[in-house]
Formats: sequence, C-alpha cells, structure tokens
Amino acid sequence: MRALPLAVLVLSGCTNVFLQPDHIPRWLPERNEAGWEDVRFKSADGTDLLGLWFRAKTTPSKGVIVHFHGNGENMTSHYLFVYWLAKEGYDVFTFDYRGYGGSGGKKSIAGSIEDGMAALRAARGRALGSRDRLVVLGQSLGGALALASLERDGGEGVRGVILDSTFASYRAVARGKLGGWWPTWALQYPLSLLVSNRWSPDRLIARRKTVPLLMLHATGDPVVPYAQGRRLYELAPGPKEFWKLDSQGHTEAFYALASKYRPPTLAWLEQVLKLEGVRLHYSNNCKRQSPDNCSNSEA
Repeated sequence: MRALPLAVLVLSGCTNVFLQPDHIPRWLPERNEAGWEDVRFKSADGTDLLGLWFRAKTTPSKGVIVHFHGNGENMTSHYLFVYWLAKEGYDVFTFDYRGYGGSGGKKSIAGSIEDGMAALRAARGRALGSRDRLVVLGQSLGGALALASLERDGGEGVRGVILDSTFASYRAVARGKLGGWWPTWALQYPLSLLVSNRWSPDRLIARRKTVPLLMLHATGDPVVPYAQGRRLYELAPGPKEFWKLDSQGHTEAFYALASKYRPPTLAWLEQVLKLEGVRLHYSNNCKRQSPDNCSNSEA
C-alpha cells in the first residue's frame, strides 16, 4: 500500500507534520501604521533569525510580550494576532523560527526550541526597564515550542504565560491526522509512535515556572481538538485560568473575536504584572472581568 511508506516518511521526526513554513511576505507591518523595527539575532548554533519589535505607544512600557507563532506561513501573517498590544502600552516581540520567513537554517522542532530560547534572550536584551516584566504568548504549535523553550531557558523575568489553542501531545495530534485519512486509519496508533513526544506540552506543563497561566481554546477548534487544550490545562499547576470559546475556529480570540477577548486579556495582563513573586495567589475574577465560560484555579 503506497500510503504506508508515505505516512512513515511524513511522520518520522514530526518535522513535516508540525512545521509548514514559507518565505512569502504576506502583510507588511507598515500597512497597519504600526511602530516597528526588524530585529536580527542568532540562535545558539549561529543560525540567523529575524523578528519584529513593535514599540509600546506609552512610555515607559508596561512590559514585553514575546510571541511564539503557529506552524504555518511566517510572522508576516501571525503578527496580526498580537501587534495591537503595542497600542495598549506593551512592547511586542514576534519572530520567525529557523526555516521560516526571513530566518535562516532548516526547519526542525529541536532547532525551533533553540530559536525560542534565543528570542527570550533577545527580548531581555532590548527590554531595558521591562526585562523583569515579560509575558510569553504562544499560539497553537507556538504554545508547545514556548513551553519547551521556557523549560530550557528557566524563564528569567517571565511573569505570565498565555497559551492559545495549544495541544497537549505531539503524538495525539499525529493520531488525529492519521485517523482522518482512510488508508492509515487502522494504523494511527502504531504509526503515531514514530513521532517523538520528548518536548510534548503534557510532559512540560507540570514543570513550568509557577507564574499565572491563561489558556484559551474553542470548543469547535478544527485544528487542535478542544479536549487537547482542556487536558493540558488540567495537568498544569496553578495559578491558572481557562477561557472556553464558543467558536468553531482556531486561534480566533485575538483576531476574529477580538472585541470579546482583547479587553479581558488586557485586564489579565495588568493584574499579573502588578503581582510580586512567583508563588502567586490568583483570585477568581471571571465574573468581574473575563468572558463567559471561563474557569479559574488557584495555587
């Protein structure tokens, strides 16, 4: 059966399943009249990387948002999810992993994790007075890469983590893809074992630095099933909060559903960045400032 060797080739190492970059400039920042600049920096192995730094509209900056984007295209489409935070007083740093957009190198999961660590270092170096007020925002695959990068980096200065539409397990995602293709449906479990789970979020979430965690996931997400996001949340230690989106989309909270989810996200950021220490008691403010269908756990 031709499908079997093809599936083995695609799934081995999980690179082609999870990393789907291109080099096409899609939506240049000047079209949004945003204050920005290119940031060129290097990963630990010398790979040249490119990022975009959106300057806070207020002085001093309230903090720095480090954005880990999803698996497709490149940052010239993904920055649309986060650049608006600069208008609200935050410096925003988004970047391309190796093999994406203007960054050099060849795509790989391990390399992307190294690139995430380099981005955190670069953000601290540019943050000046805000280097101890970093918030990491990862979307879809970017959430998985963010957790792995923070695991190795240690999270100096990171005061909060936002995971938008992130999965719990690389293997579970692979099983879902195989299960949706009739030639490999019966082989979804054995073939998924070809995918490494070394850096899977469900293995890392319990070990994360215990800063406030905000997770968002749509009940009808067609890319990462809602159950994956909810499982990841249940494995996470507090303080944490989960917002269930009544939506059929993927990573829609800060774009298609912006009017509903941007304001409470800003309130969450301001609360988190005012708190001191890493063992935080995050009070239940769902009814006061958060969208419907949110849940909260305390440390």
